[in-house]
Amino acid sequence: MSTFDAIRNNKRLVQFFLLIIIVSFAVWGLDAYFQGGGDTTLATVGKTRITVAEFQDALREQQAAWRRQAPNADISALDTPELRLALLEDMAIRRAVLLEANRLRLNVQGVLRDTILNAPEFQENGAFSQERYQSLLAANNMSAPEFESSLQENLLQQTLLGAVQEGTLVPLTVARQIAALQSETRQVEESLIAWQGLAKQADVTEAEAQGFYDANTPRFTLPEQVRVEYLTFGQKDLEAQEKPDEQTARAWYDTHREQFAIRPERRRASHILTSSKNVAEVLLAEARQNPERFAELAKTRSEDGGSAQQGGDLGFFDRASMVAPFASAAFALRKGEISGVVESEFGFHIIYLTDIQPGQYSTFAEARVAVEAELKREGAARRYAENAEKFANLVYEQFSSLEPVAEAFGLATRQSGWLTREIDPREKEDALRSKPLREAMFSDEAIKSGHNTKAVEVAPGLMASARLLEHRPATPMPFADVKQDILKFLRQEKAQALAVTQGKESLAALEGAEAANSASIKRLKWSKPQSISRENPGKLHPLAVNAVFRVFGGAKPPLYTGVEVPGVGYAIYRISRVTAGEVGEEALTMTRQQLVRINAQTQLSAYLASLRQRYAVEINRGKLLEENSKD
Repeated sequence: MSTFDAIRNNKRLVQFFLLIIIVSFAVWGLDAYFQGGGDTTLATVGKTRITVAEFQDALREQQAAWRRQAPNADISALDTPELRLALLEDMAIRRAVLLEANRLRLNVQGVLRDTILNAPEFQENGAFSQERYQSLLAANNMSAPEFESSLQENLLQQTLLGAVQEGTLVPLTVARQIAALQSETRQVEESLIAWQGLAKQADVTEAEAQGFYDANTPRFTLPEQVRVEYLTFGQKDLEAQEKPDEQTARAWYDTHREQFAIRPERRRASHILTSSKNVAEVLLAEARQNPERFAELAKTRSEDGGSAQQGGDLGFFDRASMVAPFASAAFALRKGEISGVVESEFGFHIIYLTDIQPGQYSTFAEARVAVEAELKREGAARRYAENAEKFANLVYEQFSSLEPVAEAFGLATRQSGWLTREIDPREKEDALRSKPLREAMFSDEAIKSGHNTKAVEVAPGLMASARLLEHRPATPMPFADVKQDILKFLRQEKAQALAVTQGKESLAALEGAEAANSASIKRLKWSKPQSISRENPGKLHPLAVNAVFRVFGGAKPPLYTGVEVPGVGYAIYRISRVTAGEVGEEALTMTRQQLVRINAQTQLSAYLASLRQRYAVEINRGKLLEENSKD
């Protein structure tokens, strides 16, 4: 297969390598290579710094990744100061890793060379192709030195951190003991002292309720609320206003017929590829003078080694399989015609069209609904782009009302219910689930002046503004309104405390010498025995599982333990049998691998902490907060 064939059959051939470069520049940034500018430092690592520009690049890449994962989600809910700080911390520690690798003079030249030479993306007929390598990088606007420098940095990081983790060992005997504990089973019975059974003994006075209310007033305060009028301006709204006529629709269908292919038109062509335009002009003259010699010229003069052996024949292909300049030229030819010199990122082509397989397409009538929908979308997108700024400006200029804005754009205002600062995750309206717009609704300016909020993009292709209708400040609820709830809460707390007290008394009696005669034991009611393990705890509460397996299994049964289960009461467990776990080779291997991973992560965390100290990593939180406030 030729270089040209390989690339047209796999347009995403270099995705992995491009990702390395993108991540490298997002994490390290150009400032790692070029220092200068004003005081835009967000973090210092050794003698290097991470600037605002670098951070913004990494942030945009992170947000783009979020959008790819959840196209319809409001990513503003994920863009928090805490996550921004975490991103900056991550950039700083990665920079420290690279500095340490350079200090240790780690040499990855051999690995770098092998990585490139053995990458399938850069091979042709099972061997590395320098031509293919250069072509792929050039097609993505990268030079070989840039690519190799970025790849080298990533290999340095991997080598250093890999060496730290590879030193982790877990003895086989330890892994076997852990695996045996994981599969150990215990037969248990449960006696639950529930708080509900003691509620009548839990007396609570009104004075106690009043005291609790006075001490916890914030718990009984209704949050600040607003009710707003809001207006949205979006591409979807504009689509309904688009009315494409039949002539426009037919013209669009004719120029985009390939989109409605049931079976696309395919063409067969031969080509001659050269890196010199002058050589291409000479070969074109020869080919046109003697078209029957085209195959001979391709074999002897084409620089596309794969197709040259077949006389330049590329076989059948559809328009989408070829790079745009080549496809446009090939699909403009009649059978038997030779193109002029066609330039693409691979060089200069001379194309000889040898055959055509007609395509099958939906008729205009069959495609009309889709055509009109696309025209509406295109028209709406164009009008949205043209008018979004006008919408924002008019919202600002007509600050006392949204009605003039609605009238100017043919829109209708809507009204919300009562809203708090916290966004209900069940909210479906884009404008009302937007964090930036919600913050604007509760701003001092919006509440005190009653002016329109600034226009905010609440979703891709959708802007919104709001104006206050009503405002309720945070208000403490009267004691009378919450008294019964407080009494119920305090009664449950007291009953829970009584259950714990009784449970501990019963447990102490069970473990004592006079257990059989204890009244606190006689009132216990035991469940049916059940076998549990750490891997299969049944329906036991996690706190109960921990308590049951904390008991030393080497003692003579029955064994007892107890635990408070919040909101439930106190549970006592009688362990009547302990069965050692059986450890198979597969379970042993898995356990050992898990322990190695845990130990490796612990060791890595400690190492990264030491690098942070060695390179005096400092995060300028004040500057980061300042930048956050600008967004």
